[in-house]
Amino acid sequence: MGQIRRSKWAKLEYRTQLQHQIDKKVDFETFFARAPRINPNVSKITGVICGYRVEEIEDKLMQQIRYLDKLVDELARGKAMDKILRK
Repeated sequence: MGQIRRSKWAKLEYRTQLQHQIDKKVDFETFFARAPRINPNVSKITGVICGYRVEEIEDKLMQQIRYLDKLVDELARGKAMDKILRK
């Protein structure tokens, strides 16, 4: 399978799994607890979201939620994932 086809398949699989979680009305605490792994570079996501600096949020669950929020915002602006995670 070519790299592009594999990438498209992975994105489709991710969307399907995410939609399944949404349909089941999984809360954030359960979502993050069941996540196979969090990207080790997530702490490199910095900046302000909803008036809070994500790197300064002390509550672990809220920080994960805001990391996800910031990630979605940056992707929506067209920023590459590698740049967001500072790889």
